[in-house]
Amino acid sequence: MDGNGRWAKARGLPRMMGHRAGVEALKTTLRLCSDWGIGALTAYAFSTENWSRPGDEVNFLMTLFERVLQRELEALESEQVRIRFLGDLEVLPAGLQELIADATERTAGNTGIHFNVCTNYGGRRELVLAAQKLAQRAVRGELDPTLIDENIFAAELFTAGEEDPDLLIRTSGERRISNFLLWQLAYAEIHVTDVFWPDFDEVTFTQALVDYQSRCRRFGGLEPIAVNHLGS
Repeated sequence: MDGNGRWAKARGLPRMMGHRAGVEALKTTLRLCSDWGIGALTAYAFSTENWSRPGDEVNFLMTLFERVLQRELEALESEQVRIRFLGDLEVLPAGLQELIADATERTAGNTGIHFNVCTNYGGRRELVLAAQKLAQRAVRGELDPTLIDENIFAAELFTAGEEDPDLLIRTSGERRISNFLLWQLAYAEIHVTDVFWPDFDEVTFTQALVDYQSRCRRFGGLEPIAVNHLGS
């Protein structure tokens, strides 16, 4: 969700106001996904590299996460959204960890859209942790290393149980993966828009979906393959 700070700067506002506006854009996008039958939405909320930002901005983001969760959880429950937080959550503030655990538990049985929030997430870190878990199982004699395949490896990732995304949307003109879902995005289509995230709305989202629908997805083969789900 790129461009919050640049959106604010262009309007002569503090960066924090951009993050607040970004929350509203995320709420809109989640609702559109749910209404349009999209099965999963995965948002990159806070990366392992974001800790290098100024301390006041990091503290603001952590507080913002807490306030949004407290304010929106009831609505998520009523709309049958299942929310999960993907990443190394143990280093987050204790209060935020408690809210995350509560939200995850309370929505676990919901039957609507899967809403994944990548928080203190890094794709390389995720792969290293998965490799460590498999190595530990092998050392304990619980797993024959020669039997490790893509399915067994994927089951150790934060996204275990989720479909791989079909579409990656990059806002504010960014054209790189940025350490996001390195394993899961292997065959995802990529849509880039110059729109800053706070301005991402129904029109720009529709443009992304139309762009996706125009792609011919062969997954390495010669004939297009139909896909019946869509995540982003």
